[in-house]
Amino acid sequence: MELQPWNCSRKKILQTKQEQAQNMGIEIERKFLLKNDDWKAHVTETHVIRQGYLQSGLEKSQKSSVRIRISNKLANINVKSVDLAAVRQEFEYEIPLHDAQEMLETLCDGVVIEKTRYYVPYGRHLWEIDIFEGDNAGMVMAEIELSRLDEPFEKPDWLGPEVSHDERYYNIYLLKHPYKQWQL
Repeated sequence: MELQPWNCSRKKILQTKQEQAQNMGIEIERKFLLKNDDWKAHVTETHVIRQGYLQSGLEKSQKSSVRIRISNKLANINVKSVDLAAVRQEFEYEIPLHDAQEMLETLCDGVVIEKTRYYVPYGRHLWEIDIFEGDNAGMVMAEIELSRLDEPFEKPDWLGPEVSHDERYYNIYLLKHPYKQWQL
């Protein structure tokens, strides 16, 4: 499915997510830093995201993270294998917004990751650009979800180096090591 700026809507984003869900609970995602802000001219949708973890997956006995996320007015619970790699198991289910708000406030140890996600179609793919806030302010990252690890994709001029295999760029790492504490 080709996504174009003039037809990329919430419906198209949901269709893309539904197609990805058909991969039997597998997420294939690559992460990149950005060279510049040229992507901003092509944003088709924006979501304000707040997310916290019921289980981080950081303990040796844990094989998964369990995340609560509110994105605009939609909420979900997400279970993801803790492998910090491009291919991971992932299961995501919508939950009532009120329940998600309550869980973020009372069950996530007060650590909530805040970011604004911008959707940017390029070629045949939809890029998600995250600008982090709070303790992670200053971090900007692009993600692309693929249907297979070796799937070819066009790299926009604004794309920087790949960081898919760098644990620092995973949300669960940011729980214990927020961006503001990094030595850059």
